[in-house]
Amino acid sequence: MTAALILNAVSRHFGNTKAVDSVSLSIQPGQFVGVIGRSGAGKSTMLRLINRLIDPTAGSISFGATDITALKGKALRDWRRDCAMIFQQFNLVDRLDVLTNVLIGRLAEHGFASSMAMRFSDAERTMAIQALDRLDMAPKALQRAGTLSGGQQQRVAIARALVQKLRIMLADEPIASLDPGNATRVMEALRSINSEDGLTVLVNLHTLDTARAYCDRIVAMRFGRVMFDGTAAQLTDDVVRDIYGSDGLAEFNEAVTSTSIKAGAHPAPIPA
Repeated sequence: MTAALILNAVSRHFGNTKAVDSVSLSIQPGQFVGVIGRSGAGKSTMLRLINRLIDPTAGSISFGATDITALKGKALRDWRRDCAMIFQQFNLVDRLDVLTNVLIGRLAEHGFASSMAMRFSDAERTMAIQALDRLDMAPKALQRAGTLSGGQQQRVAIARALVQKLRIMLADEPIASLDPGNATRVMEALRSINSEDGLTVLVNLHTLDTARAYCDRIVAMRFGRVMFDGTAAQLTDDVVRDIYGSDGLAEFNEAVTSTSIKAGAHPAPIPA
């Protein structure tokens, strides 16, 4: 079931620091939303608030009729499963093969004993292979995760999220440590999942060209507050300069990881 994600005057304070400061957003089902901002803008904190990895100091978050900020126990664990988080660091188990890493996404559906024993059904294994195949990673299913490139590991992490049967995907700077070719493959994978499955995707990004190329909607944050919320076409360099200053615009445009030369083009062959 799809539903709107609503943030209503959400704040998170760490001592005297307002990491997220009275943010209100309404994200409709199926949107692909890019969140941009310089380091410390509050992007990662906002995603963690949505996933309930941390609790808000004030305000509320809802998904459809569900008050996310009120969830506890099993209901909270279920929300974290439904609202999957993709991290910059991949968070794979290097010594396990790719298929098992993806199947770990199913552990929330298992009891304690089967989770400890890592026992998975044939149906779950089929689901995992299908998720890997969508991301062109099925041939690597039996390879140790630690031997993969960074871009390949990130696609495995996305496949793991898919088998959770998620309702919304959050990605916290998923391409920050990747070269342009692998960054493109990851962003193309997220856009494909968004368009084919109608899945709501929120992704934190540090490059303007990537946000403009892939996102339906862009939210720009500074000092924990939303300074812009609109389409890629509306986020001109002049608008960015007004929000972040000339130095901020230069920092965005000179970021190391960028998909500007790749967006809309066919990426180079995936390394063996």
